[in-house]
Amino acid sequence: MAEKFDPAPFDRHAEDPAAAVAADREMRRKLAAGLEGSFPASDPPSSSQPAPSRHDAPQQTLWQRVVGFFK
Repeated sequence: MAEKFDPAPFDRHAEDPAAAVAADREMRRKLAAGLEGSFPASDPPSSSQPAPSRHDAPQQTLWQRVVGFFK
């Protein structure tokens, strides 16, 4: 008789399960700390918000840049 079929063989490139659990606990701890002082929940906690990017800043027109250069 053939060996028993194993649909999920060991993956040596997979993430360490203990490290994944620790990272998940850390993220949940940060989320709970962010939610603690956010009542009423008008804004999402900062742990779930992406960091501000260059495109979030107000855009200047070319004229504003030119005038700013001479100030």
